[in-house]
Amino acid sequence: MRTSFPALFVGTVFGAGLALSDMINPGRVQAFLDVAGDWDPTLLFVMGAALVPSALAYLVRRRMDRPLLANQFFIPENRALDRQLLIGAVLFGIGWGLVGFCPGPAISGLVLGAWQPWLFVVAMLAGMFLHRVATTRRRNTL
Repeated sequence: MRTSFPALFVGTVFGAGLALSDMINPGRVQAFLDVAGDWDPTLLFVMGAALVPSALAYLVRRRMDRPLLANQFFIPENRALDRQLLIGAVLFGIGWGLVGFCPGPAISGLVLGAWQPWLFVVAMLAGMFLHRVATTRRRNTL
């Protein structure tokens, strides 16, 4: 419970920020990504504004031995650009451009009652499951 409430609080604030900035609107996201057409730069300001608290959090984290509500920080040690990372980034970008959703805004959009975020989240979960099955099979055959 010690970590559940803060995670729920931060997730709720994040979802509210996505809704307030209209990042849960796939049309606005697609207009932002359409730099050769009718480009809508408003999400550039949203993303830029997100960098400020993120940068401050990284500075504060450097001065801490451990998080306030956990025993240790969980920071990835692998910083290499490998094939899986690049393929995942390309697939993410293609999907984001085609449908205007990425995981955070899609999950936040579930409360709106539209069917599109639900379809995206179901497809995302199916893709995660298939990736896990394929990765497990590949490890077991090696």
